[in-house]
Amino acid sequence: MLTGFVLVSRLPVSGILIGLGTLLVVGGGLAEWRTRGWTGTPALTLVVVAGGLATTVAPGACDTETKYHCARVVADADRDGGRTLILDGLRHSYVDTDDPTFLEFEYVRAIASAVDSAFPEREPLTAHHLGGGGLTFPRYLAATRPGTRSLVSEIDNGVVRINREQLGLRSGTGIDVRVEDGRLGLRRVDDGSRDLVVGDAFGGVSVPWHLTTVEAMRDVRRVLNENGLYVANLIDHGSMAFARAEVATLSETFEHVAVLGEAADIGLDPTATPLGGNLVVLASDRPIDVRATQEALDSRQTGWKIATGDDLTSWIGDAQLLTDDYAPVDQLLEPYNPQSIR
Repeated sequence: MLTGFVLVSRLPVSGILIGLGTLLVVGGGLAEWRTRGWTGTPALTLVVVAGGLATTVAPGACDTETKYHCARVVADADRDGGRTLILDGLRHSYVDTDDPTFLEFEYVRAIASAVDSAFPEREPLTAHHLGGGGLTFPRYLAATRPGTRSLVSEIDNGVVRINREQLGLRSGTGIDVRVEDGRLGLRRVDDGSRDLVVGDAFGGVSVPWHLTTVEAMRDVRRVLNENGLYVANLIDHGSMAFARAEVATLSETFEHVAVLGEAADIGLDPTATPLGGNLVVLASDRPIDVRATQEALDSRQTGWKIATGDDLTSWIGDAQLLTDDYAPVDQLLEPYNPQSIR
């Protein structure tokens, strides 16, 4: 209980484990002393020394251990400014510190295509971002839409520090990063004050369920103005049960919803086997320009398609709605498994 509700938010995982190990060793020593005196002291001393040496010299895959992640930044040998932020062994964000308009990841290009299709070129926006990572998209907005104000809710202050120290984040760019939970951050945003909300807090094996529910989406809708757009990155595989449930949940909240992804993954090519991965969902109370969005996807060479209307309804099928009272995201989410691909 103490770890789950207090320690995880304040200490690195290794610190918690080392502290627990220390308490166990001390407890074992006290138990030895109470039951058999100090006859086991030499053996106990060896255990403590060995544990300390292992902790000191054991190799690790982290350049930085944040409160929530094992983090590394890897330079791109092919681009001078290219940097990949790796969290817990997975490529999370790609940033070009020299050219923020360069978008390496396909799903980020899809998000950019959707946003550029929804708003006039170079028009500054007021945006809220749920999840920060390498801040790739806030940087893109700042570069392509001068005057844009982006407020980012990022729960991990270690990731924010990495952005400032290793990924070239500077002040005066219109990007305001707050260390906070995304749902709590939304509650502090005024009604109708945002043109755009971007959801990029979901991973392939871990999803903050409280950002998926009908109630959370109502809060997103509340902060958007009448022409506002919600764009979110989803990750799923196999039957896509989580992705379909999340799109069904958005359809319950917004008038217009569309999904961007590989044709097989979003039900547009029933002859192909879905491979899964990233999808991008769009939601708004104004109509989504399907043609313009598809043209933007094609111009960025994503190979992705857009599903709306009956195609989307068929893909969603009987997927359940996610609510604060019932959101079994961990059971619905199917992580990537190469052995499952035929």
